[in-house]
Amino acid sequence: MGFSHIPVLFQETIASLQVKPDGIYVDGTAGGGGHSEAICQRLETGRLLAIDQDPDAVQAAGERLARFPAAQVVRGNFANMGELARERGITAADGVLLDIGVSSHQLDAAERGFSYHLDAPLDMRMSQTGPSARDLVNSLPEGELAGIIRRYGEDKSAGRIARGICAARAQEPLETTAQLAEVIKASVPAAVRRAEGHPARRTFQALRIAVNGELDCLEKGLEAALELLRPGGRLAVITFHSLEDRMVKQAMARWCQGCTCPPDFPVCVCGKKPKGRLVYKKGLAPSEEETAGNPRARSARLRVFQRGED
Repeated sequence: MGFSHIPVLFQETIASLQVKPDGIYVDGTAGGGGHSEAICQRLETGRLLAIDQDPDAVQAAGERLARFPAAQVVRGNFANMGELARERGITAADGVLLDIGVSSHQLDAAERGFSYHLDAPLDMRMSQTGPSARDLVNSLPEGELAGIIRRYGEDKSAGRIARGICAARAQEPLETTAQLAEVIKASVPAAVRRAEGHPARRTFQALRIAVNGELDCLEKGLEAALELLRPGGRLAVITFHSLEDRMVKQAMARWCQGCTCPPDFPVCVCGKKPKGRLVYKKGLAPSEEETAGNPRARSARLRVFQRGED
């Protein structure tokens, strides 16, 4: 299967996990299996649980990891990694990896409907199940559409775009990515059309996040990963836009926070202790060399948290 994906910050991520030969690891976003393969190459008696919700990814990763007895590939959402791990006898992990967002394969496969550059049916479903982007743009009220575009796309033209979509769908349903991209382009001011980047970029991002419930899954997945980590274990998360990165940054900062009693309290009464520490204070960004070779890496950031002693 031609499942292509270029892992970003690859060497830095694998090094950050400090893979132990006898360790237990969870790759919550297996994709094509690149990260999982690198982990398996460092294992001897350890185990790897590779999870992905995309059936194409599960097949591709399964084929790639078939030669590693340590690897087990399952279909599911990383938000449920705790349950998926327990069902397979894993109650604690030495490392968890999350590579958030859409994969290169999903963007480049026109039929998946993720890209505004490629004309295809409006889909955007990572799991290939449930309501699609077509369903959202043709059924949601204007206010809800604007809210999604504003919240998840951080687009100042959200109101104009939502009005344009509703006007267009009143004439005929929006069925393809090209149709939607043209409606968005026609809905925004000329200055926005002349700005750097396609005016549909933020709306497509917003719809993808909404279709897949990405931020809700990320919130649940972070907490599931924290619960699964054993003392000394590490969580490595790669993000690709500000909404994801902000959530990861805030969650890890919260985990690192200790006592929250007012400064004038003579002794701590809250009993809160840090759950661990940040491995990189501000996270890691790709090198200039990497972004030159893979422009999609530009916005990526790697954040790593190490669980402390309970």
